[in-house]
Amino acid sequence: MSRLENATTPPSDADIRTWCHVCGAPDEAPDLIAAARTADSMYVEWRRLQRTGLRRLQESYVELYERTQVFRTYCANVVPGVLQTHAYATGLMRSIAQFHETPDDVADAVEARLRRSENVVRKGAHRFALVLEESVLRHRVGSAEDMAGQLGYLLSAMALPSVSLGIIPFTAERRMWMIETFTVYDEGQAEVELLTARVNVTAPTEVRQYLNAFTEFSRLAVYGADARARITAAIDALG
Repeated sequence: MSRLENATTPPSDADIRTWCHVCGAPDEAPDLIAAARTADSMYVEWRRLQRTGLRRLQESYVELYERTQVFRTYCANVVPGVLQTHAYATGLMRSIAQFHETPDDVADAVEARLRRSENVVRKGAHRFALVLEESVLRHRVGSAEDMAGQLGYLLSAMALPSVSLGIIPFTAERRMWMIETFTVYDEGQAEVELLTARVNVTAPTEVRQYLNAFTEFSRLAVYGADARARITAAIDALG
């Protein structure tokens, strides 16, 4: 006990289960075990992840992407990385590099992102359920030409059998408020993107909350012809 109390030794899974049992709260054990296993990676500042540039960060996701079967992503600000075009990704990453003052390896980072996306979107048995706020279609990244190309790519991506793309209209009667961008990988891990950090969520009850939020966002979204109409309207608005 003294080693645990003085942080000399981290608690084992068995220690946590025993402690929860003694405290009369055995149902809390799974969340506490998940938190203990991911304490070092639960909240990581972008400046730490990006200290050598953006390319290595993109490459660090490869293993996770390859083993994930179902991706559930909600975005209220930008197009999800798996569906970004070269020009859009370049404009976005250049903004990120400038804001966070990271080493300029944008060109290599973009290539790494596109290569990673190509491998999972068009190859293997991966499925993507993506829900975007309509504002994402109007938030311009790069030039008008770059944005038109990105929106056009969304239209073509909707035809892919692995992709389900929904748009939440401006006029939707909200049952779920807009929140931060997040992705749930299968049903065991959620990742949340904040301005200053990446939050990795593995506690089962918290992951379920993100799954529930995604379900609510999915119910607000329109699909098929209605979604294409909103994307087309955004393209027309570029002039």
